[in-house]
Amino acid sequence: MKLGDKKCIPCQGGTPRLTRREIKQLLSKLDKGWKARWKHHIEKEFTFKNFKQALDFTNKVGKIAEKEGHHPDIHLSWGKVKVVTYTHKINGLHENDFILAAKIDKIK
Repeated sequence: MKLGDKKCIPCQGGTPRLTRREIKQLLSKLDKGWKARWKHHIEKEFTFKNFKQALDFTNKVGKIAEKEGHHPDIHLSWGKVKVVTYTHKINGLHENDFILAAKIDKIK
């Protein structure tokens, strides 16, 4: 099953974080542009022609986040949106972060 077809499943504190190898494997399943940072989070910057397009995209990301129950940090500026995601309960990366990223890639 593709990442974008999966559902985020809430995890508990104490759930193990992904290993470097697992992160690399999951990153390869995402569209280009996602970067892993310090085995802690993944991020991607999306560019747009103007502020309105960036804002519309931000709102779409918000709807997906609410539906999945998994909420990224979203940084909006003129013509740019940076999405940063990690699993707060484990202070690191979980498969949910990659599922959310794959769903976000579908709306661009």
